[in-house]
Amino acid sequence: MIKNKNIVLTGCNSGIGYETLKIFLKGGNRVLGVDKNTYNLEKIEDDNLIIMQQDIASKEGVDAVFARAEEEFDFIDIFYANAGYPQYERLDYVDWDRPIDMFNTNVFSQMYSYEKYIAYLNGRKGIMAMTVSAIGSLAIPGFTMYSASKFAMHGFQEGLRAGELPKNVQLTTLNPIATMTDFFYAGNPIKYQRPIPLMRASKCAKYMVKAIEKGKGDVCPSILLKIYIPLCSVFPAAKQIYWFLNRIALKSLDKEKAKANPRPQKKPY
Repeated sequence: MIKNKNIVLTGCNSGIGYETLKIFLKGGNRVLGVDKNTYNLEKIEDDNLIIMQQDIASKEGVDAVFARAEEEFDFIDIFYANAGYPQYERLDYVDWDRPIDMFNTNVFSQMYSYEKYIAYLNGRKGIMAMTVSAIGSLAIPGFTMYSASKFAMHGFQEGLRAGELPKNVQLTTLNPIATMTDFFYAGNPIKYQRPIPLMRASKCAKYMVKAIEKGKGDVCPSILLKIYIPLCSVFPAAKQIYWFLNRIALKSLDKEKAKANPRPQKKPY
């Protein structure tokens, strides 16, 4: 168990971040818990939890997190950039800002946090952790924009490991499949069928904390995914079947949207 460390954890009001936070606190770690929503964090009674309500989807937001961390801690032992959100939709609209908003949170914030943490360490040993996603290796219809953001993060961490990661930094990344939480409904007013398969957020959190403790790199908590990704390269039909099932799910979203926003009927002459 990770004990008596100073930890920054973003995106921890719910889902994997919330479950990870609970494990960290059990180890007597001091945690700066950062999220733009803090209603679940405020229910936790633990003097080692420092709550910071902050949107990290901007340079200023990330800078504020580091400034607060340096105020609270003598040293930041672990920085875990976990914040992110999905959108389940068809890209059947014209909107320049929508993908920018997602990439600001899911990609640029994590990249900038890495840059800031490396500069902060200045040669000292530290641990940088990130949540990437299994969807960064296998795109899913309906999550095209979200998949793109996670593919970007997959490439980012891969490039670092290929030769740019400083020797004083441990980089641990998590690649979870969909979890049994409301994470996938965060940005969608219409309920929909979550991607399959599903696993518990608490299990993902346990895998991640153990990986950080053991000094592991890229972590996949789903045994099924570990088998399925290589299988798709050998049998491409396996991927086509998975996409077919998800196309069916996407059609169900179309029906729900039609119910929520029915087209006005033309009045007869």
